[in-house]
Amino acid sequence: MVHVLSGRVLLRPTDPERSRAFYGEQLGLAVYREFGTGPQRGTVYFLGGGFLELSGRSEVPPSPALRLWLQVEDVGAAHEELRSGGVEIVRPPVKEPWGLIEMWIADPDGTQIVLVEVPADHPIRYRPGI
Repeated sequence: MVHVLSGRVLLRPTDPERSRAFYGEQLGLAVYREFGTGPQRGTVYFLGGGFLELSGRSEVPPSPALRLWLQVEDVGAAHEELRSGGVEIVRPPVKEPWGLIEMWIADPDGTQIVLVEVPADHPIRYRPGI
C-alpha cells in the first residue's frame, strides 16, 4: 500500500510571473514555500488541505481536462472580491441541481477553476441517520 503523506497539483505555466500574479495577488492564495531563483522559481500555495505548485515553464498551456476545485465559505463574496480585483468570471455563482453553489473562473493559461460553496444543509456536511 502507498502511504501518501502530502500531495499537490503541479502546474507548468506558459508565463510563470503572470501565473504567480494571478494565484498570489488576484486569487489571494497564501504561499507555503518558494524555491529556486529568477522568473522560473517555484512557488507552492496552500489549497486548504492540499497544495498548488507553480514551477518551471511550458510552451503549451495545461490540458483542458485539468480543473481545480476550491471550496470557499461564501462564493458570493468571492465573486464580488474577484470581479472587483479584475479576475474574469467565466460563470457567476449558480446553485446547481446537486445543491452546491458553483462559480467558474480561469487562470491566465485557461485552466478552469471552480469555486464551490457547500450550503450548511447539504449532505456533504450532514447525513441524517449516520
